[in-house]
Amino acid sequence: MINKKKIAIIGSTGSIGKTVLKIVKKNPDKFKIKLLTANTNYKELLKQTESFNVENVIIKNEIAYKKFQKLNKNKNIKIYRDFSYLKKIFKNKIDYTMSSIVGIEGLEPTLKIIKYTKIIAVANKESIICGWNLISKELLKFKTKIIPVDSEHFSIWYSIKNNIKNIDKIVLTASGGPLLKKTKKQIKNIKLNEVLKHPNWKMGNKITIDSSTLMNKVFELIEARNFFKINLKNLDILIHPKSYIHAIIKYNDGMIKIIAHETTMEIPIFSSIYSNNEKYFKKTNINLSKLNNLEFSKVNIQKFPSIKILNMLPTKMSLFETVLVSANDELVRMYLEKKISYQDILKKLILLLKTNEFLKYKNKLPSNVSDVLNLDRYVRLKIKSIGV
Repeated sequence: MINKKKIAIIGSTGSIGKTVLKIVKKNPDKFKIKLLTANTNYKELLKQTESFNVENVIIKNEIAYKKFQKLNKNKNIKIYRDFSYLKKIFKNKIDYTMSSIVGIEGLEPTLKIIKYTKIIAVANKESIICGWNLISKELLKFKTKIIPVDSEHFSIWYSIKNNIKNIDKIVLTASGGPLLKKTKKQIKNIKLNEVLKHPNWKMGNKITIDSSTLMNKVFELIEARNFFKINLKNLDILIHPKSYIHAIIKYNDGMIKIIAHETTMEIPIFSSIYSNNEKYFKKTNINLSKLNNLEFSKVNIQKFPSIKILNMLPTKMSLFETVLVSANDELVRMYLEKKISYQDILKKLILLLKTNEFLKYKNKLPSNVSDVLNLDRYVRLKIKSIGV
C-alpha cells in the first residue's frame, strides 16, 4: 500500500490553491488532502471537496459557512469556522501545507498551522514581509521546513539552499507589467482595463496593479531581505519583459548563477511538493529564442517611482513594512473603485510613508500577530478617514 502524503491547502480556491490541486489530480494515489480552506468562495470549495475526497474544511465567512453546510451532502466532511480548530483536525504532523491566502489575513493562519506540518510552502508575501520574525520563531520551535514559492524567491532558494555565504548580489527580475512600453503621457490617461492586461501572467486585479507600479518588486525585495537574511543594498531589480529568467545570483568570486524557467507557477509549486528523488516535472526544452534575446534593462525610476520607497525602508524588519503593505493595499482598492487616479496610488503612498505618524514604526518590531493586524486596521481606517 502506498503511503500517501497528507497535505493541507490554506486558500484553496485561489489561483495557487487551484494549481496545487491540479498537480494532486495528476497523481491522486500519492496524496490525501486533510484540509482545504476558503473565505467566501463556498461553491468552488464544495467542488474541490467532492473531487478530492477532503476530510476537513475551514470557511471563515459566516454566510459562506452556512451556505456550504446547507449544500454539502457528504456527512463525512467536518466543517469548521476558523483556525482555532486545527488541534482537532491534526492529531499528528502532516507532510505538506500550502499557505496561499492573499493579503495580511494570511499571516495568522500561517503561524497557526506551522505546528502541524513538516513542510510549509508560502505564497503569501505579506506574511513574510510583515511577520517574518514571528514565523521564524514558530519554524524553529516546531522544526518545520519552509519553502517560498513565488517564482523569484523559489529560484533563489532552489539555487542556494539557504547557504548565503559569499553572495555579493541577488537580482530579481520584473516583467515591467502591462505599462512597460507606455509613455509617461499615455500612463497619465491610462484606463483601468489597460492596467489589468498583464502581458505574461493571468493574475488577480490587485497583484496586476502592483506589477504595473512595480510595487510587487518592492515587496519581493523586502521578502528576500527577510527570508535570506541579506541586506537590501545587496539586492537589485532588472526589467526582463519575457519573464524567463527569475533571479540572478552574483558571488564574491565572480561566478554568476542565472535561474530560468517557463512562466508558470506549476514549476515552483511542483518542486515544493515533490522531492528531487520522487518525480520530475514534465520536461520542456530550453527556450533558445528567449535566451538569445533576454532584453534586460535597468528600472526607469521616473516611470516606476515605487523604487524610491526602497530608500525609505529600515535595514532590518519592522512594523513600517506593515504600514507600507496596508497603505498600498487600501490605495489600490480605492483606485479599483475609481475613487483616485492611477498616478495617485504611488503619489499618496509616498506622502503617507513620510509622515511622522508612520515613520515611528521603523524602530518597532511586531511582538505578536495582533501588532500586525491592529496596525493594518489602523492604517486602512486612517486612509479612509482623511479621504486620501
